[in-house]
Amino acid sequence: MALKRKQYGSNEGEMSFLEHLEELRWHIIRSVLAIVILMIAAFVFKNFIFDMVILAPKNPGFFTNRVLCELGQLVHIQALCINTTPFELINIKMSGQLTTHIAVSMVAGLILAFPVILWEFWKFFEPALHSSEKQHARGAVLAATLLFFTGVLFGYYMLAPLSVHFLTSYQVSADVTNQINIRSYIGTLSSICLATGLIFELPIVTYFLTKIGIINPSFLKKYRRHAIVIIVILAAIITPPDVFSQALVCIPLLILYEIGIVISKRVVKKKEKDHADFMNNNS
Repeated sequence: MALKRKQYGSNEGEMSFLEHLEELRWHIIRSVLAIVILMIAAFVFKNFIFDMVILAPKNPGFFTNRVLCELGQLVHIQALCINTTPFELINIKMSGQLTTHIAVSMVAGLILAFPVILWEFWKFFEPALHSSEKQHARGAVLAATLLFFTGVLFGYYMLAPLSVHFLTSYQVSADVTNQINIRSYIGTLSSICLATGLIFELPIVTYFLTKIGIINPSFLKKYRRHAIVIIVILAAIITPPDVFSQALVCIPLLILYEIGIVISKRVVKKKEKDHADFMNNNS
């Protein structure tokens, strides 16, 4: 990859390998700095992060719980009323709440800094792109950010309440009482949100894999059935073992897969057009 010289001299030229490393180092440093700053902010605003965000899905007044319960009353399906009985979380280690506070702040800092991380890596690769590619790549950074946060919000508002309800109310015997550890609760919540955030990046992955020639629309159509099986398996992994939750994940992922096929077609058409223009200009 040949990046133009930007700050290591006045003459235009290619950067050496060590200059590449130096440039990459500063992008990584700025990314880490953004994570640390946002982690500190999350640590300071403890009450908001825990009471209003982390612990909210388990309460009856949470948006999703309230809407589903109202819908259940409307259609006379009592099972839609979830998380109607608040439960207490326990801490079994002396330093447990402090370490949990730090861990949550780190995850929050990473999630909030995601746009900055994407932007920094985009700025590192930008000099190696042609002017026509830069606009598309800049749009891909914005799209990746929006898709990630859409996935996180989807996991938080749709999957998290259902998972919390199912896992906390499930019993193997009436003689066994659930005492939920706060680390277990937060681990489940954060894994769901991060997993859905990353899975929603499927169209972006499809775009770049098509761009470098690894996949094409024909490949995606040919292996659509295999993709459906993989999507069902992913849904089973990140959701409770009930049909409603799995369908709730499968449907948007299947839509994203079909969107990926459309994106792949557009990329292939653009590559064919650019190739035809190049051949015409050199004929």
